[in-house]
Amino acid sequence: MRWAGHVARMEERRGVYSVLVGKPEGKRPLGRPRRRWEDNIKMDLREVGCGGMEWIELAQNRDRWRALVIAVKNIRVQQNVGNFLTS
Repeated sequence: MRWAGHVARMEERRGVYSVLVGKPEGKRPLGRPRRRWEDNIKMDLREVGCGGMEWIELAQNRDRWRALVIAVKNIRVQQNVGNFLTS
């Protein structure tokens, strides 16, 4: 997520920006749609209570984005510790 915030603040014409935000072209095999990086970011934001907000706009404010990244990390650490203790 930290890297995504950095990319969101780049210009739209940069290649890495289009890879992160763009939609894949061409046909895909049958089955569920592949998950994009942007989908993972939106899922993480939903977990910390910011699901209805546009993540690219949130990333423009570095301090707020940093706080969101830390919150997501804390959720991940708690989940991993819980999985470790129950196995």
